Amino acid sequence: MHGVSELDYRMHGLSEVFPYMGTAYGTAKSGVGVASMGVMRPESVMKSIVRVVMAGVLGIYGLIITSIAYYLFDGYAHLALGLSCGLAGFFAGMAIGIIGDAGVRANAKQLKFFVGMILILIFAEALALYGLIVEIILSSRAGPSRN
Repeated sequence: MHGVSELDYRMHGLSEVFPYMGTAYGTAKSGVGVASMGVMRPESVMKSIVRVVMAGVLGIYGLIITSIAYYLFDGYAHLALGLSCGLAGFFAGMAIGIIGDAGVRANAKQLKFFVGMILILIFAEALALYGLIVEIILSSRAGPSRN
């Protein structure tokens, strides 16, 4: 039987939902930091927006893999696909939110923290990118179902 099973839809749903949850958390947490920056140093608010943008990019990783056409794979391969990208995006969003909030507050007190904080944010974003890479590798290794 060829086609897409209900399990396939669920697993691809995981690869979309978790990065969006991470994006929401990262955006909210970074937004709190941007708001505090606006109170402490209004002239530096635009530099603080970078954290919110980086958190927003995470949702794209989940969307990329669900737009790739594929045949019916084994359900466990889809479970691994959904969890690898989904959870990586979720935890990257949490990391970006925490770093963004604390980093903006530190940057308000000392402007020299900006470059170091951006580097830390890039490393946090790389977590989601690694999840996407693992998901692409798993989807290329999983064969069509033999049903």
